[in-house]
Amino acid sequence: MSKISFFWFRRDLRLQDNAGLYHALKGERPVVPLFIFDRDILDELEDKKDARVEFIHHTIREMQEELKGLGSSMVVRYGSPLEVWRALLEEYEVEAVYTNLDYEPYALRRDGEVKALLEDKAIAFHTYKDHVIFEKGEVLKADGTPYTVFTPYSRKWKEKLNSRMAQVAGDSGERETISYYLKPYPTEDYFGNFQPMEQQPVPTLDEMGFEPTDIEIPSKTVSRGLIRNYDKTRNFPAQEGTSRLGIHFRFGTISIREKAWRAQQLNDTFLNELIWRDFYAMILAHFPHVAHRSFREKYDYIEWRNDETEFKKWCEGQTGYPIVDAGMRQLNQTGYMHNRVRMITASFLTKHLLIDWRWGEAYFAQKLLDYDLASNNGGWQWAAGSGTDAAPYFRIFNPYSQQEKFDKDFKYIKEWVPEYDTPDYPEPIIDHKAARERCLERYKAGLDRAEGG
Repeated sequence: MSKISFFWFRRDLRLQDNAGLYHALKGERPVVPLFIFDRDILDELEDKKDARVEFIHHTIREMQEELKGLGSSMVVRYGSPLEVWRALLEEYEVEAVYTNLDYEPYALRRDGEVKALLEDKAIAFHTYKDHVIFEKGEVLKADGTPYTVFTPYSRKWKEKLNSRMAQVAGDSGERETISYYLKPYPTEDYFGNFQPMEQQPVPTLDEMGFEPTDIEIPSKTVSRGLIRNYDKTRNFPAQEGTSRLGIHFRFGTISIREKAWRAQQLNDTFLNELIWRDFYAMILAHFPHVAHRSFREKYDYIEWRNDETEFKKWCEGQTGYPIVDAGMRQLNQTGYMHNRVRMITASFLTKHLLIDWRWGEAYFAQKLLDYDLASNNGGWQWAAGSGTDAAPYFRIFNPYSQQEKFDKDFKYIKEWVPEYDTPDYPEPIIDHKAARERCLERYKAGLDRAEGG
């Protein structure tokens, strides 16, 4: 086989509008697509019936069919990435490797190791932005420092977007099609540059130690009407008022550029949700300590109760607070929880039960189909008061008033907590007023310690 380039798929599982793939296919060498089922990640998953792994596996098989229609195939391996790459370099004459950036700490370490291996053999390692609209250093304050509050960040983000749109229009005339939005990548023009290959085998779930699940994956097709009314419906968990696109953004089965373009046309509130993704990714990149510690470091002085029995009841949806229990049961059964309820359950764990936000974050990481480190961490630290743009520590959600406001007819609660309002439903794990007073006292004491008081 003559020299080839690899395109390494990770969080970008699609052929269309894929930045790194576009650049690979534009190159001089034929392109071999690659996906690695990463044992360094998979071996850490305790539950071997993980719907995310099943979703990735299903998506890879779909992509294989697409590539078959193009006379090519994807090389799919199961193993530690560095070991896989060592083996691939023995099998192929590789000139370059192309991939899209992943900003999580593990991914940065992995890519650093692979880059060193490749460069040691004089093989170029090209990376591109694809998972976000604007990355780490693109939206900054006038003095070049990162924003740590969302609202001014979002204003600057939109200014930059509009400036980029004007530039695109100036370069190519007035275009209405998505393919000219933010200069994305019309990959279809280059599909002929895939290396012709026979169909390559894909490891089965069983071979990797995983089992099928019965969890349903949300569609990646969302009606224009839902997006158009998003600001009116998004807070009510009994309604089908959110896009449920999180898992598709997480694994790149849809283009963030396409959805941002649609949101810009249809609903500014939905566009803001996409800006939050960029914001939290930027925070993780500039302040990597947030992965393990509070963004506001003085909050690490809070003494958490960390009662394991109470944590178990929270996990199982047995707290006696119906809106909290409904959310946790929805998460456990479907891998999804409505965003408004995520805020309520997170606030309840950290402030009513005084359990470390890292415990809750880890549980969500285990269960959420759309788990994303930057966004999950950002949301949990917001709820705990320790993060960027966080609610002040003395703002404590009242689960009863939240339920009254967002599920006043108990439709959501009755769907997930059928025994509610019967003798089988548990008493509240703690009185709300007592929990609030205890939280204020504990937080104040921790912050006083941080100040040396």
